[in-house]
Amino acid sequence: MAIIDTHTHLFSDQFDADRDQVIQNALSKGVERMYLPNIDLETVKALNLMLTEYPDNCFGMMGLHPCSVKDDYENVLFRLRKEFEATKYYAVGEIGIDLFWDKSTLGIQQEALKIQIGWAKELNLPIVLHCRDSFNEVLSIVENLHEEKLTGVFHCFTGTVEEARRVTDLGFKLGIGGVATFKNGGLDKVIPEIDLKHIVVETDSPYLAPVPYRGKRNESAYITEVVEKLATFYRKPFKEIEEATTLNALEIFHKRLYHKPLV
Repeated sequence: MAIIDTHTHLFSDQFDADRDQVIQNALSKGVERMYLPNIDLETVKALNLMLTEYPDNCFGMMGLHPCSVKDDYENVLFRLRKEFEATKYYAVGEIGIDLFWDKSTLGIQQEALKIQIGWAKELNLPIVLHCRDSFNEVLSIVENLHEEKLTGVFHCFTGTVEEARRVTDLGFKLGIGGVATFKNGGLDKVIPEIDLKHIVVETDSPYLAPVPYRGKRNESAYITEVVEKLATFYRKPFKEIEEATTLNALEIFHKRLYHKPLV
């Protein structure tokens, strides 16, 4: 069974010089599906081009990244919402709240998140959530707006066991990436306490490269390092982690959709 990278920005200009090779690197490692979250209006064209050029391997999401939420966010969201009418996307993302870079925009980030969760409900799509330094703020909104059909992924999860269980109790998955391989990442104490059925793997490339590539440009092929680390955490074979996380990803992105499944 193929590995799924549930979160990768392969449309980034950091891959302009060798994008085809990066895709081949991933395929050679058994990474056959890569899910691409949008950032803002400027990234839509590059993202959609990848969906056209690699239709069997790249699957898109559409949304406004919280770091791109500015005073004109309502107009931007209006334009991004129209993208769903022209292109098939598999999630609303990357959306959420980021308080690491700018706390002054919290109010409009919260409003943008609520609007985009509304899209997900309307379109019957999962959401992919960014919550850097804002776990409680994001979870509060998700809990308040939650209903049975609303599911998705808490991207780049690095929280506590208690926080993980609050997420999984809502039917959401935990997106685990390169931080799991960091010596002081802290996930070695958290992940073994969480049932594997709640875990999906991701790279967030070109960011957060796992050990032994830490500090370098990340790419989807490196997700095998994350799977290896999870195998260590759970004391299970690599293949079992691969199969479980792939099925978990398919459950989130494909159980209600109309595309040919991977399995």
